[in-house]
Amino acid sequence: MNRITYKTLSCVLLIATANWADLFAGADPFAESRKNMVLAIEADVRRTSEYIGKKALDPRVMEAMGRVPRHEFVPEPLRPYAYENRPLPIGHDQTISQPYIVALMTDLLQAGPDSVVLEVGTGSGYQAAVLAECVKQVYSIEIIPELAESARSTLQRLGYKNTEVRVGDGYLGWEEHAPFDGILVTAAGGHIPPPLVQQLKPGGKMVIPVGGPFMNQQLVLVEKDGAGGIRTRQVLPVAFVPLTGGH
Repeated sequence: MNRITYKTLSCVLLIATANWADLFAGADPFAESRKNMVLAIEADVRRTSEYIGKKALDPRVMEAMGRVPRHEFVPEPLRPYAYENRPLPIGHDQTISQPYIVALMTDLLQAGPDSVVLEVGTGSGYQAAVLAECVKQVYSIEIIPELAESARSTLQRLGYKNTEVRVGDGYLGWEEHAPFDGILVTAAGGHIPPPLVQQLKPGGKMVIPVGGPFMNQQLVLVEKDGAGGIRTRQVLPVAFVPLTGGH
C-alpha cells in the first residue's frame, strides 16, 4: 500500500513539475529572440570597433537590452520582427531605432545608477525603457502627442516608474529638471541645440545624431568639462529621422 502511494505521489510530482516547466517556458515566447538580438548587437559592436573605439559595450547596457521587451514597443503586426537588429516603423513617419544603435547610444552616455538623464524624442518609449534600466531617472520629451501618450502608457504598464514623458519641443530641453548627467537625442539636427548644451551638467555627456535630411549624418558625442568647455567627437555614420519643432 505504501509503495503504491509513493509511486502515485512521485507521478503527481513529476506531472506538476513538467507543467510548471511548460508554464515558465511559455511565459516569455520572445526570450530566445531577445537573446539572439543581443548576440547580433555584440557582432555589430565587433564589426564597428574601429569607429566606436571598443570591442564590447558596458555589461549593464547589454543586460538591459536583454531584459527590455522590445516587442511591447512596436505595432502589433510587426511583433514577429521586433527582435531583428533593424529599425521598424511606429507610425507618424517615425521609427523605433535599430537595437545596436540603442545600445551604442546608451553606452556612450556612460550614465550610472544615480544619473538623471534627458531623452529628446521619446518615440515608442523603447530607448527610455533601456535607459530606465541603467539610471535613476529618465525625463523624455516627444513632440508628437499621440506617440507621447502611447509611450507613456506602455512604460507605465511595464512598470518603469522612473520615467516621465511629456509633449514638447525637445530642442528646448526640459529646464525644470536641469542640469542633466546625460542627454540623449534620438533625431538628427543640423546642429547641436544650444539649450541642450546649457542643460548638460559639467562632466556630463550628450549623444546626438547631427546632419540634415538626405545628407550624411554622424553620431556625435558631446562632453562638457568641469569648467563648462565643450568637446565633440564623431563616432559613427548614422541615419535618423529629422529633429522637428518650432526652432
